[in-house]
Amino acid sequence: MEFGVWAPQAQQVDLVLDGEPVPMRRTGSPRDGWWTAEGEGSHGTRYAFSVDGGDPRPDPRSGWQPDGVHGASAVVDPQRFPWTDGGWAGRDVRGAVFYELHVGTFTPEGTFAAAAGRLDHLVDLGVDVVEVLPVSAWDGPWNWGYDGVAPYAVQHEYGGPEGFAAFVDACHARGLAIALDCVYNHLGPSGNYLAEFGPYFTDKHDTPWGAAVNLDDTGSVEVRRWIVDNALRWFRDFHVDALRLDAVHALVDDSDRHVLQQLADETAELSAQLGRPLGLVAESDLNDAVMVTPTARGGRGMDAQWDDDVHHALHAWLTGERQGYYADFGEPEVVATTFQEAFFHAERFSSFRGEVWGKKVDRAAVPGTAFLGYLQTHDQVGNRAVGDRIGHLLSPARQAAGAALYLLGPFTPMVFMGEEWNASTKWQFFTSFPDPELGKAVSEGRRGEFGQHGWDAEDVPDPQDPATREASVLRWDELDRDGHARMLAWYRTLTGLRRSVPALADADLRAVRVDVRGNALVLHRGDHRVVVTLGGGADVDVEGTPVEVVAAWTDGADPELLGEGVRTASEGVVVVRVA
Repeated sequence: MEFGVWAPQAQQVDLVLDGEPVPMRRTGSPRDGWWTAEGEGSHGTRYAFSVDGGDPRPDPRSGWQPDGVHGASAVVDPQRFPWTDGGWAGRDVRGAVFYELHVGTFTPEGTFAAAAGRLDHLVDLGVDVVEVLPVSAWDGPWNWGYDGVAPYAVQHEYGGPEGFAAFVDACHARGLAIALDCVYNHLGPSGNYLAEFGPYFTDKHDTPWGAAVNLDDTGSVEVRRWIVDNALRWFRDFHVDALRLDAVHALVDDSDRHVLQQLADETAELSAQLGRPLGLVAESDLNDAVMVTPTARGGRGMDAQWDDDVHHALHAWLTGERQGYYADFGEPEVVATTFQEAFFHAERFSSFRGEVWGKKVDRAAVPGTAFLGYLQTHDQVGNRAVGDRIGHLLSPARQAAGAALYLLGPFTPMVFMGEEWNASTKWQFFTSFPDPELGKAVSEGRRGEFGQHGWDAEDVPDPQDPATREASVLRWDELDRDGHARMLAWYRTLTGLRRSVPALADADLRAVRVDVRGNALVLHRGDHRVVVTLGGGADVDVEGTPVEVVAAWTDGADPELLGEGVRTASEGVVVVRVA
C-alpha cells in the first residue's frame, strides 16, 4: 500500500507501521507538501505518522481509530462493505420528513446495529430522511458528537466504519435516505493533533472555539481539500445521501470562492457521476437566503438550511418563554410572519443581537422547502440547563398544535427523536472525556454557565457522570402507553396527510397565509386550514366553507363545523378541508 500525509513544513516524516518507523519521501504528490511511503497493509492495519521525530500521531485523514483518538489509525478498505443497495436511486431532501437521531441515545446499546433494529418505527412514522448526529471520532465512548477530532473516522463504540456502512445499507433497504451531520468549523478539545502536521488553523479569524479553521490563509488550499474530500468520501464510500453542515457561519472564508461554494460545485459533479441526488443542508444563523441560492447565481449552493426562527416563533408562542433569544418572539403575529416570510429577523432589529439582522427572502425564487422547520432539535433541547423536551414544557394539546403547524407548513419538517411519542426522557448534555482534568473543567464550566443564569449548580446534570447519558436514552417501552401512543398516532396522522394531500406539501411561500383571530391562529394551505386555539375553545371563522374535519386533537368535545368556520371546545388543533 502507499501511505501519504500532508506536512508542508516538516523536515522529516516517518510512517510508523505496526510500531516500526519507515522513512517517507517528500514527493509533492498529489500536491506540494505531501510525503509518501510504501508498506505492507490491509484493512485494519495500524499506522501513524511521526513529524520531525515527534510522537506517532493519527493520520489527519484516518478513517478508523479503533484504539481511541490518541492511538494509531487503522486502514479502511471500503470495498469490504457488503452493499445491497444497488437499486437505491436516492432522493431530493427538500420537502422530505427528516428525523434527527443520536446513535448513542437512540437505544440503550448506543450502536448502529441497535439503531438499525428500530428503523421500522421510522418507516411507520412517515420519515423520509434519517439525520444522524456526528459520528466522527471523539475522545471517550459517549458524546453528542460535536467534540470530534478525526473527521474521517467513524466512532469505534458505535460500530466503526463497517457498522456505519451496514446502517446506511439498512436504511436504504427500507426506503430511508441518510443525512450525516458533519462538523468542519472546529475540532474537539482532546486528540486534535492537526497543528503538528501543518497550518490547519489560522489566527486570522476568531471563532467561539478559538483559532479558526484555515480556509483563506497560507496553506488553505490543502485544508479546503481536506474538508471537501471528507464530504465527498461520505457520499462515495458510505452511500450517504445528504450532509448537514454544522454552524457554517463559523466557516470564516474571505477568499474569492467560499469553501461552501467549492463544496456545492464538487458535490454536484459527484452527483452526476453517481447518478443520484446528493444534498447539502446548512446550519446558519445569518438568516440570508444566499445560503440556498445556486452558486451560478452567486450563492453558497446549499439545498436547504435550518431555520431557527420557525422554532423560536413556535416555542415562544406555545410556552410563553421570552428569555435570551426568545425576546422578540412569542406573539402569534410573529408566528404568522415567520411562516409567510421564512425568517422573522429579516431586515428587522434583533434585540438579542443588538442590531438589524437578516435579509428578506425572495419568495418567488426560494421555496419554503429550502428551510427546515421544527419544534425541537438536539440544540434546543440539550442546551437547556436540564435538557427538558417540549413535552416537559407544554400540554399534549399544545405540542400537538405545534407539530401540526410545522409538519403541515411550507417548510421541510424535522422531528427530533422521541418527540413523536412525547418521550418522558430528557436529552441532556453529556461527555465522557478520560482525562480527569478536562472532564472536571467541562463539568464545572457547564454548571458555572447556568449558575450565572440563576440555576442551582447541583440541579444541572454533570456532563461527565455516566448517569447523564443514561438518563437521555429513549425508553422504547413507552410507545404503547396511553398518552405516548396517542401522540405517536397524531404524528403518523400528520405525516400521512403531508404525503396524501398535495396542498399540505406545497412549497410556494407566496401561497402561505396565516390569520390571527383572537386566541386562534389559522394556517391556510390550499383548500385546507390548520386551526389552533390556545387557552380554551373558540368559534373561529375561516376562509371558505368547511366541509370536513380531516384531523383534530382536542381534550374536550369534538370540533363542530359551522357555516363559515369551526367551533372548538378546548385548546388544541383542527385540520379542516374547505369548499
